[in-house]
This record gives sequence, structure tokens and C-alpha cells, in this order.
Amino acid sequence: MFNALRLASIAACGMSIHTAHAQTAYPSRPVRLVVPFAAGGTNDILGRLVAEKFSEKLGQPFVADNRAGANTVVGSEIVARAAPDGHTLLIVSASIAVNPSLVSKLPYNTERDFAPVGLVAGGPYLMVIHPAVPAKSVTEFIAWAKSQQGKVNYASTGTGGPPHLAAELLKITAGIDMQHIPYKGGGAVLPDLIAGRVSMFFGSIATLKQHVDSGRLRAVGMSTVKRAAAMPDVPTFIESGLAGYEVNGWYGLLTVGKTPRAILDKLNATLIQILNDADTRAQFLKNGLDPSPNSAAEFSALLRAEIVKWAKVVKAAGIKAE
Repeated sequence: MFNALRLASIAACGMSIHTAHAQTAYPSRPVRLVVPFAAGGTNDILGRLVAEKFSEKLGQPFVADNRAGANTVVGSEIVARAAPDGHTLLIVSASIAVNPSLVSKLPYNTERDFAPVGLVAGGPYLMVIHPAVPAKSVTEFIAWAKSQQGKVNYASTGTGGPPHLAAELLKITAGIDMQHIPYKGGGAVLPDLIAGRVSMFFGSIATLKQHVDSGRLRAVGMSTVKRAAAMPDVPTFIESGLAGYEVNGWYGLLTVGKTPRAILDKLNATLIQILNDADTRAQFLKNGLDPSPNSAAEFSALLRAEIVKWAKVVKAAGIKAE
């Protein structure tokens, strides 16, 4: 009995030392932060900012790697198949929560093959229209769209992405019919939107504000329940009379499933430090985003809730993956 207890004690001690070593030794080499979008969008901006801050805090290079394609599936699969050692990370948006109901055969299991690190930021989607559209508010846009059902078109950054889902939820909530024109990323949308070849678009403040300020686009609504500090004159959809319409843009950090708890805890603690840094907060707010530090468990709960929410919209709108 004594020998058995002694062996158990030694084993427990060894596990504690191993856990402590994993936490203090991590990261032991450069870390790859996969951005499953093309360069230039909000995910890319945030990914590079977060990577830079992690490098400063943890003393190893955190390198942003753009791997766009298939509504984030391409980049996400790379991370899902990586070694569970914390040296491969993934910055995600609501697309990761949409794909389980949009793609019939995902090459990974969203809840099993990823480990949540934490929420990075949240913010609204801004609805903009071309100035030639005879509307200056959400209410006027809905009335105009109803007057020519099925003839109004809107752009998105791709089928199943958050801007697409935001517009489809608007169609369902307001009872309007519009034609969807998918593009490959926000950079591809803007030239046609500014030229008036498409009438409406949901996007981030970071990418749209300069065009609204210049008069090339008109902002009519914010998708969250509160107005954005970066554009306080733009009312929310709820303020505009569309009760129940709310879409929260969010960005989070995942890593590979089965990553050791000590490494996940270190990543989460470091992320919280980064998001509480005054310089980081200022850069986020400038881009219309609120730094949103939380625990891995809280982020996991948000992800599960978003999967349920968007499954209903995908079904109601009859959206199919391209």
C-alpha cells in the first residue's frame, strides 16, 4: 500500500511539473495564426494586430497567414488538422458558426476539433447603400425595396458569410425580396458598390467609414442594439422601427482541439492582457470594434449559441453553399 501511494504521489507530482513546464515553455517556436480570409478585411486587420501583440508578450514570432476560401473552411481545416500544441491559431468570425448548417460535409467538427481561446472583439455591421438609392433611412429603404420586390440587388463578401446572413435576416424580418450578388471578399465588393452596380451592402465600420465620410456611400443602419461610438449619428435597426433585428459582428481566437489546458490558459490570459492594453483598445475603437475579453468557457458558449441562431436563418432563407 505504501509503495502504491508513493508511486501515485510521484505520478501526480510529475503531472504537475509537466503542466507547469508546458505553460512556462510555451511558445517554444514561432506560432502560426491562420486568417481564413483574404488580406485587407477586418479579420485580417485584427489577426495581424493580435499576432503583433502576442509576439511582444510571449517573445516568439506570431505570424499571420492568410488562407482564404470556401467561407473560411480552407483555413479552418488547416488548423483543425494541426498538432494540438498551441503553435497554430485561428482567428474567426461568425462564419465558423454558420458553416455547420451551410456545408453538408465539413472536413472537421466545429465543436470537437477546435479549442476556444477567447473572444477578441465585437461590433456592428453597417448597412450602406449607393447614394442613387432613393432612401436615407432603413424605413425608407424597406419601403423602396417593397415597391419593386425582387428587383433590388445587394452584395455580400460570399455565400454564407456574416454580411450575407445579415441581409437575409433583414429580408426575413422586413418581408422584402432582394437579389443576392456574392463577391470574393469585401475588396471586390467596393468598386461595384461605389459605382452603383449593386445597391446595398453590410460591412464593417473599418472598411466602410471612409467611403461614407467621402459621400461615395450612404450609411443607413447599425445592426446592433446600441449605436457605434465611431459613427454615433447612424441609428440602429431597432431605433428605425425594425423590432427584433440584431446582428452582432464578433471575432474570436481558436486553436486545435485537445490542446493542453495549461497552454489554453496561458493564451487566454495573454489575450486578456492584450485586449486591456490602452493602445490596443484605441486601435480597436478606431475601427468601430469593442475589445471583448472573456474566458474560454464564455466564448465556447457564444459559439454554440451562434451555431443555433444561424442554422435557423440558413434554413428559413434556403441558403446553399456554392
